[in-house]
Amino acid sequence: MPPVASSAAASAAPGEGLPPGASYGRALALLATLFFMWGFITVINNTLLPHLRAVFDLNYTQTTLIESVWFIAYFVASIPSAKLIEKIGYKMAMVTGLLIMAAGALGMMVAASIPSYGVTLVMLFVIASGITLLQVAANPYVAVVGPAETASSRLTLVQALNSAGTMLAPLFGAYLILGRSKSGTASATTVLTPAERLADAHSVILPYGLVAAVLVVLAVVIARYPLPAMGSATSRMAAEERKHHSLWSHRNLVFGIPAIFIYLIAEIGVANLFVNFVSQGDIANLTHEQAGRYLTFLWGGMMVGRFAGGAIMQRVRAETVLALAAVGAFVVMMITVFTHGPVAMWALISVGLFHSIMFPTIFTLGIKGLGPLTEEASGLLIMAIAGGALVVVQGKLADAFGLQTSFLLTAACELYIIFYALWGAKTKATD
Repeated sequence: MPPVASSAAASAAPGEGLPPGASYGRALALLATLFFMWGFITVINNTLLPHLRAVFDLNYTQTTLIESVWFIAYFVASIPSAKLIEKIGYKMAMVTGLLIMAAGALGMMVAASIPSYGVTLVMLFVIASGITLLQVAANPYVAVVGPAETASSRLTLVQALNSAGTMLAPLFGAYLILGRSKSGTASATTVLTPAERLADAHSVILPYGLVAAVLVVLAVVIARYPLPAMGSATSRMAAEERKHHSLWSHRNLVFGIPAIFIYLIAEIGVANLFVNFVSQGDIANLTHEQAGRYLTFLWGGMMVGRFAGGAIMQRVRAETVLALAAVGAFVVMMITVFTHGPVAMWALISVGLFHSIMFPTIFTLGIKGLGPLTEEASGLLIMAIAGGALVVVQGKLADAFGLQTSFLLTAACELYIIFYALWGAKTKATD
């Protein structure tokens, strides 16, 4: 998942929260665990979806609806999260977010015990709402826990740990969910009996119980840890000055909002349908458990790509790197659609490397030159993460035309990113 930078972070003055000479290491390490956890829990869905598809005998539309509900929570919960933070503060908001996530994980255990597709959707929405609150609350802290001059390196570090969480989650899911279920260890064509479906549903109980326990422990640790108080906002602009500026006169933002929205469709569609795709007989003919392990390479490529992209963009313009990445992603997606066997599988895996720099680069280009409107622009770009909810469109395409053909939607998304990099990201005003 892309690491979301809260617009509130722009209002925090780096280094304000701690006294001079204070040690920042422990506080930063604690905050990094939050980034790791929400990346980890989000990507568990990639192995959970093929599992639920088998347990409830879902079509691709119903399967991708699960992830759509997850991303709808980003849209629904973001504004209430900001209002809650105003009332209870950032530290208690982080604790609350973790407890909401834990409640959702416990609810997943209930949904698995029944089992119920509807209850599963509700509980995943609860978990995603908790993650939304956690992201809005945690990001500003990274900016204040340490000297101002190293704020960017701290943000890069926690984003890398977010990627580490997304890389390790498929192994956890493959072992504890797919590896302990009949549908996960059998061939893709195996038809389960009702008793086997019920047993498979119960395999979710242990992993989500472990997740709930970890989240509760983290909530207790953060509640008791003396995190620094947030400093006063330093980047707020007077209302009168804002009246002389318009968000919609900036082409890079106007086209950047749909760029984030469309990119999320591509990223989430690839990740969520990966296991089902490579399990097919004419692709890699793997069990779901085996396919889940290969998913680690997809997310690992994103982590490697972020480090490499960060270094490259110190010497090459961000727009150029973004355009090249989008072209590369388009090429490998076309290979995925029109080839078979290991070639198609590795082409789909390689798209993670090209996707790696897209979210942070689009986000940065989208707010470039916004000046006093940067906070509002950031908020709109964050809301655009809800684009991941439209992965259900790819589910419908998969049902109608076949799973492999549905990845043409991903290729089309890459074309828009190319357009944005070459023209839409220019900072010349639209008026």
